[in-house]
Amino acid sequence: MPSRYEVIAVEGLPEIRHRDDLAPLIVEAARAQDTPLLARDLIVVSQKIVSKAEGRVVRLSEVAVSARARTVADEIGRDPRLVEVILQESRRIVRQDKGVLIVETHHGWVCANAGVDQSNVDADTACLLPEDSDRSAAALRERLRALTGHDLAIIVADTFGRPWREGLVNVAVGLAGFQPIVSYLGQEDPAGHVLQATILALADEVAAAAGLVMEKDSRVAAAIVRGVRYTPGRTGAASALVRRAEFDLFR
Repeated sequence: MPSRYEVIAVEGLPEIRHRDDLAPLIVEAARAQDTPLLARDLIVVSQKIVSKAEGRVVRLSEVAVSARARTVADEIGRDPRLVEVILQESRRIVRQDKGVLIVETHHGWVCANAGVDQSNVDADTACLLPEDSDRSAAALRERLRALTGHDLAIIVADTFGRPWREGLVNVAVGLAGFQPIVSYLGQEDPAGHVLQATILALADEVAAAAGLVMEKDSRVAAAIVRGVRYTPGRTGAASALVRRAEFDLFR
């Protein structure tokens, strides 16, 4: 049989609130649509529902704005309260322009607005990235294993822009249960050449595939990716996807 995999949207999840237990909601929604979770499934969940469940939502009216945030907000034409939240979630500003703030988050991600998002949340609020998305993924994996008896792999995904390319793509900002990178270094290609630079970001590829059924306007916040070959492991972490500073030619 030729290689194949499938991506299944998990529909019917309710609006997620603080302290909601995501695992039983995902299990029941998958079962209700006759696609119960199976061993070795990769479960992709949106960062937004993880953050909501963990209470990573702030009310802008309660934000104390610093002088630095006011200065940056004036320079780029943004709400100073939102800029304050972004700066609190950031190690440094990478680039800024009118309406645009690219930062490095405390996790090491370089992205717009430190992942702070105002879509699909109440008015006057903003949703932050989880404090530790790998920890969130590991906790979800353990809960799902307890409920299903299956060893699964988990990806917490968010949409990021990409330098020099238009459009957003789902990427892995947290994961558990598998190795996120596949290295072909030292192997020979069919022509006999030794591969010297082929390292695949498997976690990001899976997250992007799941993004095709997790459209922003569909209210689908989780997906099952079935049939992908991966190396299980408890030590996998999304931080492995961050290029180290000494190898970053643009830092």
